[in-house]
Amino acid sequence: MKKAKIYYYDIGDYKTRDEKLKIISEFKSFANMPLTELTPNEHGDWISVRNDAFSTFIPLEPEKKFDAKTQTFFNLNVIGISTNRDAWVYNFSKEKVAENMQRMIAFYNEQSNAFAEAKKKNSKLEVEDFVNGDSTRISWTRALRNDAKKNIQHSYNISHFRKGIYRPFINQNLYFDKNFIESPGLSSQLFPTAKSENLIINVTGIGASKEFSVVISNSLTGIDTIEKNQIFPLYYYVENNTTQKGLFDESHEKGLIRREAVSDFILERAKKIYGKNVTKEDIFHYVYGFLHSKEYRETFANDLKKMLPRLPLVEDVKDFWAFSKAGRKLAELHLNYESIEPSKEVIVLFNPLNIADTLKQANKKELEYLNYRVEKMRFSKLPSPNGEGSRVRSKDTIIYNSQITIENIPEKAYNYVVNGKSAIEWIMERYQVSTHKESGIVNNPNDWAKEQNKPKYILDLLLSIINVSVQTVDIVNALPKVKLD
Repeated sequence: MKKAKIYYYDIGDYKTRDEKLKIISEFKSFANMPLTELTPNEHGDWISVRNDAFSTFIPLEPEKKFDAKTQTFFNLNVIGISTNRDAWVYNFSKEKVAENMQRMIAFYNEQSNAFAEAKKKNSKLEVEDFVNGDSTRISWTRALRNDAKKNIQHSYNISHFRKGIYRPFINQNLYFDKNFIESPGLSSQLFPTAKSENLIINVTGIGASKEFSVVISNSLTGIDTIEKNQIFPLYYYVENNTTQKGLFDESHEKGLIRREAVSDFILERAKKIYGKNVTKEDIFHYVYGFLHSKEYRETFANDLKKMLPRLPLVEDVKDFWAFSKAGRKLAELHLNYESIEPSKEVIVLFNPLNIADTLKQANKKELEYLNYRVEKMRFSKLPSPNGEGSRVRSKDTIIYNSQITIENIPEKAYNYVVNGKSAIEWIMERYQVSTHKESGIVNNPNDWAKEQNKPKYILDLLLSIINVSVQTVDIVNALPKVKLD
């Protein structure tokens, strides 16, 4: 029996169904298609073949977590938290998260007690067959059903509130109680308390559908902040169960010791190449800078879909410091994005509501919130170039609301793409009023502005992100060009 042969034609990425069908139809017949015979490599790759040079680089992640002798960049990597009930534990409004969680916890305890009573009468009764699955009252998961099976009672505690980075540059209130986070992973060792300080590099995980991305944060992140999010921290925390600390351990909070997650191995190797003044923070920012390299991402695009990043230590000392300093600049931008001044060339047109005279003095603050309230931002539309068909979107102008329009947005700002779309479009997409279909829970970004006591928060955020994007593109374009294979 002859072995089967497999042939392939690359139709191109990011095309619609109709565009693909049109390309195929132009060949007239199957025989006219320029097919390529596929031969799998040793990894079993048929298409999107990996680059052999990638395997010669140093892995970011260790084979075994917390391994002090690991020969990798980090001695720890963590998967982003997966709640399996985002609508309940995340919200722009802290007050609404509190209401929703108190309501869910009360209903859970009621169901747990009722099941315990019913179980006395029917020992074969299964919790899955008993509990009420009303999605407007609770979001059941495997772990929560197991708790109900054991009649474990839960309670609401305001101390569980944290700031969570829900999507790139999108802050929300998070109720971080492990009992209601289906897969918390090791995130509690990165941010054990609301006051814990840390920096974490979030990268696209293995098997993601989107192109590789990276973004830094100083708060908890989820599995979808970056698709299949893998986290590489600067530090991690452990409980101080012993009176003796390691040489580099630091006591930062009561009962906790902060340890470095950048490995001793990579520090010693970097010092030999670049000099004794190199620190683990320098290496951390080198990683962040290098992961933004366009040449690196393009050369190893296939590898980064199938493996976590591996990086070289560049030969030229100047290149190391250029990547490290660029990484610091990018980190400062991406961590402090809310406070970045707007780009000077961007124009904001403001036609405020003219009802101030009808409002009492005490309500002028409410008028300000009305002026800056957002329902759903959208791009302006221009007539099609040939005067036919539907109008085309113009990305240089964003209609914020009926009072505010933002014009003259630099085209290159949209070149800063993270997790599949530009940072600007993340703000536009997520800062809109939405209702969760199953639970009926409303998530209103204007609530965040009110609770922060900043009527202009969303507008200021959008303007800041435009400038962050422009500066990011400039920094990335200035990164050193290094030989990668």
